[in-house]
Amino acid sequence: MKDRVRTASAALLFLVCVVTLTSAFNLPNRSPDLSPRLASLSRAAKSAQQRTRLTLADRVAYQRVIEEVYWRHRIWPKERPDPKPALDEVMPSAQLEKKVADYLRKSQALENYWQRPITPDQLQAEMRRIASHTKQPGVLREIFAALGNDPFVIAECLARPILAERLLTELYAHDQRFHGELKRRAEAELRTHRSLKDMKQTSGMYTEAEWIKSDSAETGSASADTKNIEAVKMNGSEWQERVEKLAGEFGSAKEGDPLGQIKTGVLSPLQEDEGHYYAVAVMKKGKDRLKLATVAWLKEPLRSWLVKAETQVPVTMAALSGSYTLPVIANPSGGCTDDTWTGTSLTNAPDARANHTAVWTGNEMIVWGGVTSGPIYFNTGGRYNPSTDSWTATSLTNAPAARASHTAVWTGSEMIVWGGGTGGSSYLNTGGRYNPSTDSWTATSLTNAPAGRVQHTAVWTGSQMIVWGGVGSGGYFNTGGRYDPSTDSWTATSTIGAPSARTLPNSVWTGSEMIVWGGGNPGLLNTGGRYNPGTNSWAATSTTGAPAGRFFPTAVWTGSEMIVWGGENGSGFQNTGGRYNPTTNSWTATSITNAP
Repeated sequence: MKDRVRTASAALLFLVCVVTLTSAFNLPNRSPDLSPRLASLSRAAKSAQQRTRLTLADRVAYQRVIEEVYWRHRIWPKERPDPKPALDEVMPSAQLEKKVADYLRKSQALENYWQRPITPDQLQAEMRRIASHTKQPGVLREIFAALGNDPFVIAECLARPILAERLLTELYAHDQRFHGELKRRAEAELRTHRSLKDMKQTSGMYTEAEWIKSDSAETGSASADTKNIEAVKMNGSEWQERVEKLAGEFGSAKEGDPLGQIKTGVLSPLQEDEGHYYAVAVMKKGKDRLKLATVAWLKEPLRSWLVKAETQVPVTMAALSGSYTLPVIANPSGGCTDDTWTGTSLTNAPDARANHTAVWTGNEMIVWGGVTSGPIYFNTGGRYNPSTDSWTATSLTNAPAARASHTAVWTGSEMIVWGGGTGGSSYLNTGGRYNPSTDSWTATSLTNAPAGRVQHTAVWTGSQMIVWGGVGSGGYFNTGGRYDPSTDSWTATSTIGAPSARTLPNSVWTGSEMIVWGGGNPGLLNTGGRYNPGTNSWAATSTTGAPAGRFFPTAVWTGSEMIVWGGENGSGFQNTGGRYNPTTNSWTATSITNAP
């Protein structure tokens, strides 16, 4: 047995030398062939406690096998005509080395700046957390197996990056060494500009919003003023929670009616969350409505600080020896329990928000943008990995400007976001392409881009993102555009035969057409159209048997029908819907028996 382990260890050392030489001399990358062999040898020479270090080449090789598992599960949309590329084409060796260097520097920064070095006990605890909290046990098993089921390697190459990211984010968020100067400047500006009308004269970002208690009969059809992007609707419990928090920000949260305790025209003391310092004032107050003004100062994001800090932090560090044990992955049968919920991790999650977007890549959910109470608009986001139940922030470098009520699609390799706004008359026709493999942004072209708008709709065809409808400074739109990321170019959609202009329509992609339906301008619409990008032409959807007009319905494509359901008609919420068959241009109502 000792001879077999010695032979396997020697072979593993040989492979490490090959990887090192390949990196050093820029030889062609053979990692797809090396990875299974490396994992196999790691299993054979599995005496984890005998090893106390990993070279940079070791870590890069292990990072590759992790990424290979994720890439196998990455969704390549069936609409795309081109084959899914190999991992090397989307994540070259330099990017793998950058990922490894990033988590090593973060680990070292914890020790250098906070005297909080990561310990073996913390790594063991993180492995247990990942194994017990995983939402994709099958994928996690694949990762463990790719790492040779070696607890030493799993601790250093899977648990360490996640733990370093989380600890660093938590410690940095409220550290006055990095944010104290901004706080003092904000406090000084608020002492000078105390009135509501002076808020715009500060250096902070000024925004306005309206809160509406939408389950009140008093709001009626007025609550359907969807042209107002800042209108945030909430049910009774959400309203009560928000109002109580707002009263607390003014220092007036006492027993009794929190709404009655809030004064209008008064600026709150400076408040703080993880990403901002801010102050808020109530402009108008009603029983079921509040109009708010907010001025916010953005803290220096962690990743921006890291760019400067990393120049002072070494990229190499010793692995931690310890008596690691392989944790048992939850749900060993690989099954699941129907009709149950499991919460996602709150640790390192993006700030709470609404009117953001989300896409599913096959192994991560990417959320981005949106607005929180205040309002404060975001150009931040996060990638949620269910296999490790962990969040990673999206890069801010070259990210689009903050916004809400935009659209996003997943292309197979990138998330494309476009449009949106930041309240009032701020409507954007900008966007960006986010690559999660490289954690990088590329701006979308402005040439021939549609006019800026919010509350529009978008689909991905397999080669283009089609956006249509919405509302902007020019009113309601029945225009749109086709964005081709391969050429970074826009082509306008035809208006001949297009549905009438509207906001908040819904859409699906059938494989050859985009079907849009519903929305309003501001009256409710139960009309729609089928857009064929190949011929740049429209055909109207039938209104016979169509559901009643509404805002905020949902829509899905089944492969043969579009199903729309729910929404709001200005005086109440709907539990009705319909199935639209484009082949027969006909509608069939969905049952309301046992409907939500």
